[in-house]
Amino acid sequence: MTKRQKKSAPARKGSKRRMLPSDRIAYSAITERPPLKLPDGARLAVWVIVNVEEWDPTEPMPRTVLTPPAGGSPMPDVPNWAWHEYGNRVGFWRFAEVFDKLAIPAALAINGSALAAYPAIVRAAVERQWEFIGHGYTQRNMQKVKNERADIRKTRAAILQATGSPPRGWLGPGLTETWETPDVLAEEGYDYVADWVLDDQPVWLKTRGKPILNVPYTQECNDVAMMLIQHHPAYEYCDRALDQFEQLYADAAGSARVMALVVHPYIMGAPHRLKYFRRVLEVIRGKSGVKFMTGGQIADWFIAHGPNAP
Repeated sequence: MTKRQKKSAPARKGSKRRMLPSDRIAYSAITERPPLKLPDGARLAVWVIVNVEEWDPTEPMPRTVLTPPAGGSPMPDVPNWAWHEYGNRVGFWRFAEVFDKLAIPAALAINGSALAAYPAIVRAAVERQWEFIGHGYTQRNMQKVKNERADIRKTRAAILQATGSPPRGWLGPGLTETWETPDVLAEEGYDYVADWVLDDQPVWLKTRGKPILNVPYTQECNDVAMMLIQHHPAYEYCDRALDQFEQLYADAAGSARVMALVVHPYIMGAPHRLKYFRRVLEVIRGKSGVKFMTGGQIADWFIAHGPNAP
């Protein structure tokens, strides 16, 4: 055990000792693990996550495309609220057409509040049998949520009511977590989380109860990072995604890997960007040995064929 692992962060008064990330998962070199085999002779699992969010116009916008002439955070922030809202009114439907044409399943990471705000999106995803993943009840940092357990529980209940099935997976808004998020998720009935972007294969996370599985997600092939933070041109999404695919496909020759692609309707669903997202899926779909899956399907496969939970 390393010195870092021995010294966990102190607990708050009256609470249990909180676990550091290094307490939850031990280091493991991917080259030293037993080989993993995907169904149907595939070597690479690809899952595509569409993030649908509701932005509260009474609060500062989570992301901005336009700053006001005098600076600050004015409210109402009509330009930036409308910029995001365009994605749910128009951009999402471009995504749906792409997925339909290519017969690819998607995972919908959605705020609990967005289920009521965008019923047409919910109906479209249910009709297509997309997987629903909890994405916070509102679009805010989980460390700023007043009651994390209530938020997680309320999100689960909202998805169950809207779809008839509870969510199995969770993706924190902005991948944010508190010290206890994995513990609470496991206790509230979630099977997997996608916040821990540290591996190309699923990995088990320890909690204070039963372990929870982490399914590989991505920060690099994420349109928020590329378009809004790094300010790349639209074609960067295609170039980077295909470069990542090429390397992961080669890595998977001896043991399966997982690749994630992340998009938001207001970003890659914009008219000038959509074709680059479509091109990525077309190229990957045309390659042998690739299996498009949802997060739940990846979790089921790993639980059945991967190492046992610690």
